[in-house]
Amino acid sequence: MASDEELEEIRKRKYEQMLQAQAGAAEEEARKKEIEEAKRTIIRQILTSEARERLNNIRMAKPEFAEQLENQLIALAQSGRIKSMINDAQLKEILRQIMPKKREISITRV
Repeated sequence: MASDEELEEIRKRKYEQMLQAQAGAAEEEARKKEIEEAKRTIIRQILTSEARERLNNIRMAKPEFAEQLENQLIALAQSGRIKSMINDAQLKEILRQIMPKKREISITRV
């Protein structure tokens, strides 16, 4: 009989741990959504619609690069280094500056 009670107690503890883990995961997900919404709001304030469209196109092709670019733009905006909205031409120039330089490969036959 004691073993049944012990098993029931273990089940209860496991169930409570599972509920706590689910609650923690839900809180983490809500925090991530909140951060993403704040980032989108800042991006809307600092980029024109054409520049946002270009950023979205970059996000489809290279999501990690787009994330890095967004973070840099937000940091610039928060530090006060962006005076007006960034248009598409300015975003292109920023992209040219931060894109890694491509190495040219030449093949010579001997």
